[in-house]
Formats: sequence, C-alpha cells, structure tokens
Amino acid sequence: MTFLITGGAGYIGSHVVRAMTLAGEQVVVLDDLSTGDEDRVPEGVPLVVGSVLDRLVLDRTIAEHRVTGVVHLAGKKQVGESVDKPLWYYQENVQGLTVLLEAVAHAGIRNFLFSSSASVYGMPDVDLVTEDTPCAPMSPYGETKLAGEWLVRAAGRAHGIATACLRYFNVAGTATPELADTGVFNLVPMVFERLDAGEGARIFGDDYPTPDGTCIRDYIHVEDLADAHLVAARKLAQWAGAGDYKDLTVNIGRGEGVSVREMVELINEHTGHTEEPVVTPRRPGDPAKVVASADRIAAELGWKARHDVDAMIISAWEGWGAHRVTAGHHTEQR
Repeated sequence: MTFLITGGAGYIGSHVVRAMTLAGEQVVVLDDLSTGDEDRVPEGVPLVVGSVLDRLVLDRTIAEHRVTGVVHLAGKKQVGESVDKPLWYYQENVQGLTVLLEAVAHAGIRNFLFSSSASVYGMPDVDLVTEDTPCAPMSPYGETKLAGEWLVRAAGRAHGIATACLRYFNVAGTATPELADTGVFNLVPMVFERLDAGEGARIFGDDYPTPDGTCIRDYIHVEDLADAHLVAARKLAQWAGAGDYKDLTVNIGRGEGVSVREMVELINEHTGHTEEPVVTPRRPGDPAKVVASADRIAAELGWKARHDVDAMIISAWEGWGAHRVTAGHHTEQR
C-alpha cells in the first residue's frame, strides 16, 4: 500500500506524512512548493515537485510509485485572498481536484481522502456543528471546499472509490519545532507576531453574544489532525479492499469552545507576556461561535483528540522560537 499525499510539504501535510510514516505506511509526496518546504519532507520519503493540475506528472507519479491510495491536502486556503482572487481559487482547488480525480479513476485507485474545512458551514447558529448542519460557505475558499466534497463523492460513486471528507476546525500546535506553522494567518501565530513586536494581541470585536463578548472557536492540535488522517486513510483502504465503496464525511475537532480572549490570555500565560490585548472592530463574516460535534468520527473511526489547548500553545511557541532563530531574528523570547 502506497499513499500519495498531495501538499505533503506544507504545515498540515508534513504532519500527515509524519504520522503515516511513523505508523509504517509507505508514502510519496507531491507538492508544488508554493507554500510548502522540502525540508519538511522526511529523509527517505520521495518528493515529486509538481502541481495537481499537471496530469502528466500525476500519471507518472502514480505509476512509478505504485500508488494505491490518495490523501489530498494540496490547495489554497486563505479566506481573504480567495475573495480577491476567486478565479484562481476555483482553478487551484476545484480544477486541480478534478484533474487529480481523473488520474485516480484512470489508474484504478480505490480510496481517496479529501482535506475539507469547517468553512463549508459558514455562520451556523447552533451550539454544536454536526455534519448534518446546513452548509452555507461565506467565501470563495469555503465554496471551493464544498464543491470539492460534492465532486469527491460523485466521483466515488461513479468510479467505485471509497471516499472521506475531513472538515477541519481551527488547527494549531506542532509535533516538532521543525514542522511548526510559519505562516501568519491563524490566531496563534498572529498573536505570536504581535508579542514579538512588543504589542498586545489584536481582538476583532468584543461585542458578540458570548460570555466574554469575543468569538468562540474549536481548536484542534495538528498532531491529532494528522492521526485522524491516518485512521481515515486506513479505514478507506479496508473498505476498498472489501469492495465496499462508502463515503464518509466527518468533523475534526475537540467539541470544546475557547473564546479568543481566553486563547490570548493562555498564550500570554505560557509565553510569559503581559501585554493587554487591543480590541478593534469586528471583521466581516466572523461568526460568534463555531464548535464541532466530534461524535460521528468517534463512532465511525474510534478517533478522539488527545491534546488540549495548552499543548497546542506550548508546542507552537517552541516552534515559533525555533523558526525565529533560523530566520536570523533575535527578538527575546520571554
């Protein structure tokens, strides 16, 4: 069994590669390195530099490495950028997926795991978001993820492919400092960047209908997320081996909400900082509360998150410091 992991040189992808190789699975990585880093790919794991839009590269990679399953993480994922560049996002995320699925169907591969997102839900007005909560994405990025799910399921039914769509909630932390998130797009690294500059974290709005007025989110440790991919990929292979071409859609979260203010206070506590957060106006489209129900994945796959928010912050801070030093930044880490 050999899994092709697209986007395997990225932050999340490299953790999936790590989890699968540590578990004894054979993997090959395909990444265009537009945001990925080849240094994230472990020694001994083949890295093919190329795009999922390139059918020739896909066909050659699948044949040369005898790929029998696919874990698809490659894609663009910034909400604001997707609003500015919707055509590019649909090209990369939907057309790229189309070309990949064509190659998968042509090669007779019978299991396919798709990296989706909680952004498919939009602004759900519920205490816990289940997989049956209506999807109403609010950005081109979210739309491409929902369209991707439709496409994956349709291709699975048409071509006899067992499929899974994993809807991530808010990912943080790192398994090792070398694999830390170096992009400043999510809350934790955004706060770190402010603290490095000697400034308080920025909170976008404190007048939401929540206990402390700030948004509530469900945070998942990237190591737990990677383990969920391993469990799901193995389940798909099991189904495909039995000729059972099911489709599975599950949330990947902890089922626990943490407010932005609580998260900032925890970050300050674990990093030794005391800067007071700065409250600025709300960002358009931010829902007050998005917390996952993780019951379905527990029932279907026996998976449950193991790491808490403290572990996410501590590991992320360690990784942030390691990359700061590597980059030649000498800001004191307090």
